[in-house]
Amino acid sequence: MVLDSLDCDMKLQILKIAIVLALLAVALPGAANAESFRCGTKLVKEGMHETEVVAICGEPTSMRNIGFAVRLIDYRTGRPHLPGLNLASSPGHVLYPAEVMVTEYVYNLGPRKFMRRLVFEGGLLARVETLGRGYTE
Repeated sequence: MVLDSLDCDMKLQILKIAIVLALLAVALPGAANAESFRCGTKLVKEGMHETEVVAICGEPTSMRNIGFAVRLIDYRTGRPHLPGLNLASSPGHVLYPAEVMVTEYVYNLGPRKFMRRLVFEGGLLARVETLGRGYTE
């Protein structure tokens, strides 16, 4: 075998690299899901409607209307085109600018978990942000 012909230092270097690669492989899937979180056993992720999130997580600890933003709306579905979400390309695909309501929900998940800030644009979840530790109500 090739490893048998290597000296001890080289084997140690290969082992270190293998450990680092294994740790990265474990850490990267968590980084890919940074824009989602779990409420109980269900996953809340970008693109979900406000009513879906409330059905899964219940009423938020706080909710406020931040204001309005101009977003591109898909003519066929009437849904805002959120950054990062891909729309299918077809001959009838038309986007037009429109003002949408921007709403913020904050979920306090308790003192053992981080709070989550959800930003909805036009009723669709646009961003999930992690805040500090939750608190006991």
